[in-house]
Amino acid sequence: MIVVDSSVWIDYFNGRSTSETDALSRLPAPQIIIGDLIMTEVLQGFASENDFRGVRKVLAAFEFRPMGGSEIALAAARNHRALRARGVTPRGTIDTIIATFCIVGRHGLLHCDRDFDPFERHLGLRVLRP
Repeated sequence: MIVVDSSVWIDYFNGRSTSETDALSRLPAPQIIIGDLIMTEVLQGFASENDFRGVRKVLAAFEFRPMGGSEIALAAARNHRALRARGVTPRGTIDTIIATFCIVGRHGLLHCDRDFDPFERHLGLRVLRP
């Protein structure tokens, strides 16, 4: 299963052609997970109610999963601390939770956000490279 980060979805819905949006277009729908945090990040960017509803329908076609909970919260805090011990300070809590969700669930992550690089380099995050 592949989690597609909001960084890719936002480019996709804005019509930007990148290697990541091309990879997204090729992924079979049953392999894609849309997490609650990612859904929020994507949908909050639409000013028009019609655009909001249309994108919500598109995202509803994929498997939805909540990304939080106590297990993920504790693991994310540990991952943040582990990276800081290596001299790397993660820039965002949401990215830390998304990365941890993927690590714990052994899901791949399709993204175009350098904030995930330390999680891949030091903590074993599996990244889908287009």
